[in-house]
Amino acid sequence: MSLKFTPDHEWIRIDADGLATIGITAHAQDALGDVVFVDLPEVGKDYAAHDAAGVVESVKAAADVYMPVSGTVIEVNESLRADPALANSDPLNAGWFFRMKLAEPGQLDALMDEAAYAELLKTA
Repeated sequence: MSLKFTPDHEWIRIDADGLATIGITAHAQDALGDVVFVDLPEVGKDYAAHDAAGVVESVKAAADVYMPVSGTVIEVNESLRADPALANSDPLNAGWFFRMKLAEPGQLDALMDEAAYAELLKTA
């Protein structure tokens, strides 16, 4: 499993089946506060990298969730829709937002690895 990060604080994990799982980072959920609502993308829809694909709302603010790379959404986390607090309690696992099939796997090269993301957080 390969984990990459965006400057907008989304993470993307390439799973063993070659599909990708996307969510928000611990830093993002910490900045937002208690998540109370998520608007997840439409299954079957194609998105370009950097498109807004959903919204996460907390007691403090609302923020768009952006596509880290281009692809087609194949599944959304219905458990997260039912219990948005999963984004707070387990953002890198149970709090995932959606899964997608990559359109251009080479776009992953432009994303940050864990070390680069940690450096970004030092300036956040």
